[in-house]
Amino acid sequence: MSSLSRELVFLILQFLDEEKYKDTVHRLEQESSFFFNMRHFEEMVTNGEWIEVEKYLSGFTKVDDNRYSMKIFFEIRKQKYLEALDRKDRAKGVDILVNDLKVFAAFNEDLFKEITQLLTLENFRDNEQLSKYGETKTARAIMLTELKKLIEANPLFRDKLNFPSLKNSRLRTLINQSLNWQHQLCKNPKPNPDIKTLFVDHSCGQSQPNGARAPSPVTNPLMGAVPKAAGFPPLAAHGPFQPAPAPLPTSLAGWMANPSTMPHPAAAGGPIGFSPPNNPALIKRPRTPPTNNPAVDYQTADSEHVLKRPRPFGISDEVNNMPVNILPVAYTSQSHGQSSYSSDDLPKTVVMTLNQGSAVKSMDFHPVQQILLLVGTNSGDIMVWELGSRERLAQRNFKVWDLGVCSMPVQASLSNDYNASVNRVIWSPDGTLFGVAYSKHIVHIYSYHGGDDMRNHLEIEAHAGSVNDLAFSYPNKQLCIVTCGEDRLIKVWDAVTGAKQHTFEGHEAPVYSVCPHHKENIQFIFSTATDGKIKAWLYDNMGSRVDYDAPGHSTTTMAYSADGTRLFSCGTNKEGDSYIVEWNESEGAVKRTYIGLGKRSVGVVHFDTTKNRFLAAGDESTVKFWDMDNVNLLTTTDAEGGLLASPSIRFNKEGILLAVSTNENGIKILANSDGIRLLRTVENRSFDASRVASAAVVKAPTISAFGATNAPGGPSVVERVAPMSSMLALNGDNRSLAEVKPRIADESVDKSRIWKLTEISELSQCRSLRLPDNISSKRVSRLMYTNSGLSILALAANAVHKLWKWQRNERNPSGKATANVVPQLWQPASGILMTNDISDSSSEDAVPCFALSKNDSYVLSASGGKISLFNMMTFKTMTTFMPPPPAATFLAFHPQDNNVIAIGMEDSSIQIYNVRVDEVKTKLKGHHKRITGLAFSNVLNVLVSSGADSQLCVWSTDGWEKQTSAYLQMPAGRAPAPLADTRVQFHQDQTHLLAVHETQIAIHEAPKLNCLKQWVPREASGPITHATYSCDSQSIFVSFEDGGIGILTASSLRLRCRISPASYLPTNPSTRAYPLVIAAHPSEANQFALGLSDGGVYILEPLESEGKWGTSPPLENGAGPSTTPGAANADQLQR
Repeated sequence: MSSLSRELVFLILQFLDEEKYKDTVHRLEQESSFFFNMRHFEEMVTNGEWIEVEKYLSGFTKVDDNRYSMKIFFEIRKQKYLEALDRKDRAKGVDILVNDLKVFAAFNEDLFKEITQLLTLENFRDNEQLSKYGETKTARAIMLTELKKLIEANPLFRDKLNFPSLKNSRLRTLINQSLNWQHQLCKNPKPNPDIKTLFVDHSCGQSQPNGARAPSPVTNPLMGAVPKAAGFPPLAAHGPFQPAPAPLPTSLAGWMANPSTMPHPAAAGGPIGFSPPNNPALIKRPRTPPTNNPAVDYQTADSEHVLKRPRPFGISDEVNNMPVNILPVAYTSQSHGQSSYSSDDLPKTVVMTLNQGSAVKSMDFHPVQQILLLVGTNSGDIMVWELGSRERLAQRNFKVWDLGVCSMPVQASLSNDYNASVNRVIWSPDGTLFGVAYSKHIVHIYSYHGGDDMRNHLEIEAHAGSVNDLAFSYPNKQLCIVTCGEDRLIKVWDAVTGAKQHTFEGHEAPVYSVCPHHKENIQFIFSTATDGKIKAWLYDNMGSRVDYDAPGHSTTTMAYSADGTRLFSCGTNKEGDSYIVEWNESEGAVKRTYIGLGKRSVGVVHFDTTKNRFLAAGDESTVKFWDMDNVNLLTTTDAEGGLLASPSIRFNKEGILLAVSTNENGIKILANSDGIRLLRTVENRSFDASRVASAAVVKAPTISAFGATNAPGGPSVVERVAPMSSMLALNGDNRSLAEVKPRIADESVDKSRIWKLTEISELSQCRSLRLPDNISSKRVSRLMYTNSGLSILALAANAVHKLWKWQRNERNPSGKATANVVPQLWQPASGILMTNDISDSSSEDAVPCFALSKNDSYVLSASGGKISLFNMMTFKTMTTFMPPPPAATFLAFHPQDNNVIAIGMEDSSIQIYNVRVDEVKTKLKGHHKRITGLAFSNVLNVLVSSGADSQLCVWSTDGWEKQTSAYLQMPAGRAPAPLADTRVQFHQDQTHLLAVHETQIAIHEAPKLNCLKQWVPREASGPITHATYSCDSQSIFVSFEDGGIGILTASSLRLRCRISPASYLPTNPSTRAYPLVIAAHPSEANQFALGLSDGGVYILEPLESEGKWGTSPPLENGAGPSTTPGAANADQLQR
């Protein structure tokens, strides 16, 4: 087959894929053997579709082609054979052995005999070589990794693993170019050629099937499918071959030039950019088209030398010579190409991390005061951060301001579940208002007056279901709010009164995002839906002006460059394919597709633009950057690790700061050199609450300001970052620029001297609550919050469980645990208690333990006797197992399989137990004293155990073999008790490990167990009784035998707050109670609970006015505290 014929096959493959003929695509791949689709192969192997796997492979290789091919087929058939044996389907196993595997006997008879002998074993894992064979899913994944290596090494697959780089809808483009060429060759070309078939050449003769037709007075419906990713519609509606009816301008060039004459079509008539005016005078064209037409460029990479003559029909010289406000000026890259910006101007240096407490969903920098960052989270919280001081200035939780005026569906929805996530936060163009779109019906508009002065402005019941996006715009010189939602609608609201002004209908799926913009004096809105459709609207309730598909039918967001001249979009489809592209507005086609986004993205990839030069997207736990004029990836940064798979990102207006969300419910702030200087200049200045209010006036600016070419995003008092002297004035500092010196070591030291440890010693200095208890009290041995955060479960030394539940009401709309509301000590109607089996030995000597299932439905528990499984709803004992000896001392659920439990035992062993089959899978031995802690890492696939022998051990969860071990390094002069507990807990990053011992707090790095940091308290406080990470892993809560509580900053192990027992315990000299266990709330980063030696359970939270437990000590000259294990530090002296 010739190379051109081969390329034609690739074009057909692309066409079939875009048209979603999936089975046909893969059939052609196999039959042509030109392209091996590795993703399709992976899916079949993962799903165990063995017949289809071999059928697909047969198009590329046979068993005996070479040693690589033989190994590929052997691995597949061996896996199929083992799975049959694992299912106890011996008949199937024999069939596979005889029909599939026997072919390999001629090459390795001994191996075939060994495979045959597996039939004689009750469990083939008894064979030494197969002893580490896991469950089916894992085994397939391991085999797939090996298969991919073999395929890549096999010379038969060379040049078949990569699909050629093609522009979207390349075949459609070529056909359209051909029709344009045929039309140019017509002797008497007609203005409205009617293309009815591709089976014969086009001619404008009256007798031709592809001839011209008379204009129709009625609207002609679209013919065929909607245009695909690159914007190419069906040929009858494409380019010069548009229908001739009453004008249906569907491009920015068309519908913006004639906004008032637009009919209301049922569907848009084409992509942006192909709409010839219905005027005979404008149809006249010279046979040789002018070369200065900027509207359309057919010259693709492989045709620019031979196709320089064609140009779009329907736009004549008269059109080209119209006033410039009729057709948008085409973008020319020259002005941008001469920019002095370089990749060094990108913000890539991590300067700080902000701790949110819950996952970040949306961020926006203030348009005037560029060190203010607005943040919304998945728990419904919104907050304003001041980056100079790293302070959270203001915060609000999700709460409907006036539930009584809401519709009944909204009231019903919120009565069932009051929680809501933030989908979008955004400042108004002048920064005096900001909007919040929630996942349930509601939009809140706040006015912001600086500092913590955040006032309720508007509450709008905007959509039925989720409000997916929100933006501000200025139609008719009036500030408006544009929203879209799950109900498939776009709505426009008056930003002053909240009155609804427009409702746009036409999408057939939930609307995902909106992008208001303007060209000259024309205001319009782009909207995108979850089915990949993109529409555009004017503020006239006359329907959408365009209707085309996002690349890959992806869920997409759109954004303009800062100067408003270039349009970009970024999105991800259901298959996980992501696309970031620039659009040709005049054509409605993709101008360039940027390369570098990963496959199988998690969620929708977020992107942003800056400096009219750069694009950025959060993808594959990194931030990726592109030069707008180059499709290849410019650079990337992982922001020192810890980013989400698809993090949210946001530039500030000047592009010198970049906010990125992390997998630890935080935000990292990245800066370039200008951003670093800005932050250093303002970080030691106090925040003046009036500066934002004085810098921006709450009024809609004139339309001339909004319409200016250099201010496309709307009005603002400060269009660019102010000069440094101006920034100082905004921060309450009237020094001249010459007086401002860079921060040096002495300034940092002075700051360290100013910082003070936060001491809480009175009841009035924090919020505390003792939970009600009418059951006889024994010391609390174990304590935890449920995963939902709605309840607290305690296990007392007498083997009785206690469960406290918070009710959802006006004082506590979320129903989550809080110190503000007294919970109910809950018991079922039967009155039974969850009580563990107790062995013959004294319960005082037992080591209680429990673990909760992920869905909070079941709890496993033991108090020296059998392990019990309780139903959390009914308190009934579902089953008991594993009677002592030895007794269980610690329990942990496997993170991927709730049926598998790791059980630490009194005899120092660890048993891996499968509840479903009631079987101990394996027993791990490596400790010398009882097990006191277990922690799984689902990133490293390891289990870390700790024991009363002060030893840590790491075990692989794949084969349960021991990887490494290490003993805690004891501080000088500190002798631990003979059976001192050591607890372990993984950080949210699943790599750093918290080790808690009565003598120390230590941070280790798994799996090698390198000790990174160690903190030793002063002896006067007594031993550490317990410690735990906060839910965001940014803090460590530590309890002591003297009743005190310490809060450490996790990243530095520096003590920042000390809570004395007098601040939460009543003064009673006759009883000495102190905390034995401490538990962190699963979503409130500053809330924890204490289980006391007298049986009491307390909840502690900082005052609402404070919002957190003290402030972190400054890092001197950017350096952290000593990380040398065992080294004394200032914290020891403070305690």
